[in-house]
Order: sequence, then C-alpha cells, then structure tokens
Amino acid sequence: MAAPSRFSDLHGPGKRLRVAVLNRIFKPTGGGAERYSIALVEQLAQRHEIHVFAQDIDHQCPGVTYHRVPAPFVRPRWINQLWFAFATWWLTRNGFDVVHSHENTWHGQVQTVHVVPIKYSLLQGRSGLALAIRFLKIFTSPRLLAYLVLESLRYAPKAGRCIALASQSLRATMLEVYPHTAASMVVVTPGIANVFLPAEGQEKVQARTQLGLPTSGRCVLFVGNDYRKKGLPALLIAMRTLPADCYLAVVGNAAQKVRFQNEVRDMGLADRVYFLGALKSVDLAYRAADCLAHPTLEDTFAMVVLEALAHGLPVVVSGGRFCGIADLLAHESNALILADPLDSSALAQSLKRVLDDPVLRVGLQVNGLQFAQRYLWSEIAVAQERIYNSVA
Repeated sequence: MAAPSRFSDLHGPGKRLRVAVLNRIFKPTGGGAERYSIALVEQLAQRHEIHVFAQDIDHQCPGVTYHRVPAPFVRPRWINQLWFAFATWWLTRNGFDVVHSHENTWHGQVQTVHVVPIKYSLLQGRSGLALAIRFLKIFTSPRLLAYLVLESLRYAPKAGRCIALASQSLRATMLEVYPHTAASMVVVTPGIANVFLPAEGQEKVQARTQLGLPTSGRCVLFVGNDYRKKGLPALLIAMRTLPADCYLAVVGNAAQKVRFQNEVRDMGLADRVYFLGALKSVDLAYRAADCLAHPTLEDTFAMVVLEALAHGLPVVVSGGRFCGIADLLAHESNALILADPLDSSALAQSLKRVLDDPVLRVGLQVNGLQFAQRYLWSEIAVAQERIYNSVA
C-alpha cells in the first residue's frame, strides 16, 4: 500500500512554533505512551522547532533538540516525579510558544493523558468505611499525596490549557473525577505510520529467524511491559489448550521474564513460550506473528492493537470495559472482542478460531487494515497542531 503523505505536505504553511515536549522516558522501548509522544514529535518536527526534555533518551530525529534532565532521585519514583516537574518548569518557563507535557506536572498548556487518573483508581466506587480507610492510607502516604497533589494541579482550571486524552473511554473516566475539565478536553488517539500487507512466506520466515523463533508452526504474539496487567496469565492458561504447533512470543520489559519463567515451566510450556524482551521496533514481531492476543485488564487505548491491525494481523482483544480501542472495533468484523479477559477458555476459543478458520482470518485482516488506515500519524499530527495553535 502507498505510503501516506508527509505531515508537512498535508498542512499548508503557518507559524513555526517553538515547542517543549516533556517525557521522563523518551525511547521507543518505553511503552505505548512513549511511542505516542515520539511519533508526534517526528511528525511535528517537520514544521516546528521541537525541544524534548527527558531523563532517559534513546532517539534521534532531524530538527529535534534534546535536553537531558538530571535524575538525582531515581528512587523513590514519586520524588523523581516531583523533581522532574520542578526541573522542567524551571527549564521551560521562558522562550517557548507551547509546553506539551506527557507527565504528571502542574505546568504546560497542553497536557496529554495516557492513563486512568490516580484519583479514580484510589477512590472511585468506595464509600463509608472503605472510603475512610482509603483516605487514611492516602494521608499517611507521602507517595500517594505527592501524586494526587500533582494531578490536582495538572487538572486545575486554567485559561488556555488543553487536556488531550488518548481515547473516548478515558474522557468518560476523567469526567467522573474531574468534571470541571470538560470544556478543556479533546481526544487525540494514537496512530500508525503506515499500513502493511500481511507478511507471508519467506518474509515471515526471515522475521522469525531474526527474532530466534521457530520458523514453522503458528505464532501468537503478546506485547506489553506490564505482563500481568496486559493479561499474560490468562493467555498462558489458554496456550495449554491450543494445538502443539502453536507457540507464544512475548515482547516487553525483560525484567518481568523472571517472574513468569517458573510459572511457564510448571505449566509445561517452557518449549512453547519465547520471551523476546523489549524491542526497539515491534514491526519485526508483527511480521513474524500469525495473530495478536491482547487480553488486557486495563488499557486506555492500546496502541499495540492498532499497530497489529496495521500489519494485517488478526487481533483478539479485551472489550471496551478494559480496553479503549475496543469501543471503536466491531466484533467479528475487524477483531474478536472478549467480554472477560480473565476467561481463559473464551480466549483460547477465540484464538483457535483465528488460527483455524481462513475465511474469518482473511476477513479480520482486510477489515483491520481498513480500520487502521483511518488513524495515520500524519493526519493525527494535524489535530495536534491545531491544539498548539489554539494555545500558543
């Protein structure tokens, strides 16, 4: 399929802005939020002067200036978060048209939110004694207090501030705990650089060889840095009931491998589960796989699902209660959607259908590619630029 137009070609000439982008981690292996920020920076740097402020940087893009923020307090993390907020406020207080924060900071005209608010996670649905106990926990925890204070400052009413959310489902959650932010909220979903025809034949074999995977058999792909939150335990149980020629490739934080090795061995899956660690580019894994399993317990959007669809992979994903992108997908049209990600039997059945039914698989591939085509970064960057122009 043809490559999309460059962002600079899609949008006419306009004022060149000087923009500061704040991320503690700015490298593609960091996770979906980091890849989101990186992709927008790469697009916007074609037309604007972009400065990235981060503590951990592994990225190079023409036209981008990188500023490494010192990290004297790596642990505990909450102190480092306070330090990063203060340091970036000091460094960007003058000389920028726009400050765009992807972090929990009190400053920045544009605040992009990738995760469920801390206030929601701590307090929502609690009442009576349970609520009182939770407040006691908060007021006796410097860590929780620091996060909540930063968050409340981040979402405090302020003229000209825009709060960009990764999904409509996150917008609904934000309205429950910070209803005063309604007028300043806008949804800017993640995107993809391009769409690709599904890898077949020698291309798939080469990708598997490069990753150290078996060249024969059927490969189920799992991508996530938090293995438990993204549903790996249920997927491992499901793998036990899949045919012996099916194996699982796990991409994500290698440090979590140790926690699951014994579990994998005890389940008799040691020769069918391959931990690949964090990959700088997941594209190779998408080309190697036959389908993506994403039985996540919590994802505001799930960029990995969109990326898999863009590579022509059939996807099995948690429903909208658990995963934001599922609200945009159609069951059995462009994905198979799970009512309960903890139901390993339903997960196994969905994976078997995808792997064994060629008509279903082709339909999911074609419709998935059409869906992904609507979420190109080159076009999403136009929406982000409009936000910059409105707050500059």
